[in-house]
Amino acid sequence: MHEYPLVKTIINKAEAHAKQHNALAVKSITLVVGDYSGYVGDSIQMYFDLIAEDTLCRGANLVIKRVQPKLKCSGCGCLFERRPFSFECPACGAEGGPTDIGKELYIEDIEIIRNKEKP
Repeated sequence: MHEYPLVKTIINKAEAHAKQHNALAVKSITLVVGDYSGYVGDSIQMYFDLIAEDTLCRGANLVIKRVQPKLKCSGCGCLFERRPFSFECPACGAEGGPTDIGKELYIEDIEIIRNKEKP
């Protein structure tokens, strides 16, 4: 349920962008969501479809790019995805620690449909 205010904010930002550029509508929004961000892509999509209905985002394509969490090796500095039940670096065998990779949550792109300019 905490996806609702997030989606509302995304739609408000996309609409503001579209209005700033005198657009007819928002064609697509690309959203980057880390698996450890606390937000679920399916819930974001569900709320987007509902909330966008009476906005410039109605019918827009919501593209959600997932980011897998990565650990950073304390030995060699390698970034790697954690295997089940292991923090071991696949490159050198040392232990990996947490990073911010996988916690992302941001709008990467807003594509709009512009008004046709008059000659």
